[in-house]
Amino acid sequence: MIPIVYHPHYVAPLPQGHRFPMVKFQKLYELLLKDGILTPKNLYQPEIPDQSLLELVHTPDYIENYCQGTLDAKAQRRIGLPWSAELVRRTCTAVGGTILTAKLALEHGIACNTAGGTHHAFPDFGSGFCIFNDLAIAARVLQKWGLVKQVLIVDLDVHQGDGTAFIFQNDPRVFTFSMHCEINFPSRKQTSDLDVPLPEGLDNDGYLQILANYLPDLLSQVKPDLVLYDAGVDTHVGDRLGKLALTDEGIYRRERQVLSTCRAGGYPVACVIGGGYAEEMESLVYRHSLLHRAARDVYF
Repeated sequence: MIPIVYHPHYVAPLPQGHRFPMVKFQKLYELLLKDGILTPKNLYQPEIPDQSLLELVHTPDYIENYCQGTLDAKAQRRIGLPWSAELVRRTCTAVGGTILTAKLALEHGIACNTAGGTHHAFPDFGSGFCIFNDLAIAARVLQKWGLVKQVLIVDLDVHQGDGTAFIFQNDPRVFTFSMHCEINFPSRKQTSDLDVPLPEGLDNDGYLQILANYLPDLLSQVKPDLVLYDAGVDTHVGDRLGKLALTDEGIYRRERQVLSTCRAGGYPVACVIGGGYAEEMESLVYRHSLLHRAARDVYF
């Protein structure tokens, strides 16, 4: 069975009515358990990483100010999540989850987190519900540990992975690929190694054809020791922050396409769930679970 990473600390309290759907992480865990995709045999729990590992990407001042709750009000507003000690614990645990997912992917070929994808976090500030950049930290940690040399980040969240692009802009050991809606947050884009801006309203077939035009060649060109895959479901037609028009079927086909292409080439792939902001929680959680369903189906 595919390794799946989860921790109860992936959920932290937010004010009533906050638009970040925090409870989705617990509900995704519960759905995967109910449907037999997750069992005690393939469940892995992360630990909070040492601050020195966060410092491979983020500045010590930013880490300390965030963790101590001493960020100034403007920096806090840019993140968009009200500070709490529980949120600090949640943030650090989720980073640990992506590090663990990356390690498990090297061992098993595929592994999936049930959180992660905080790609708007920059070295010295957070943005867009993203505090520490788990994708960037995981890449740097595994390189530091000597487990990988070359990493490919495949970011299919509907929003450009601007923080990730900035962090690795002068680092040839990490190739950043972002396929995102052109007219969406962030308004000021960074420069990834490969950016593919998509038109508003793009549907399943159009999206999957564009992905097919890029991904196989990219894998052959980069030859990564590890692929970090951000499987945001805010590409869905029903997402309130999206502007693309994928359906549940389209998202499942996308996940199959990414995972089977990586697997066929022998490239280990570590998956995070990325963004998803639908009003209806049950539908949103099911969309996120399509990643784990596709991983299960490709794994066998």
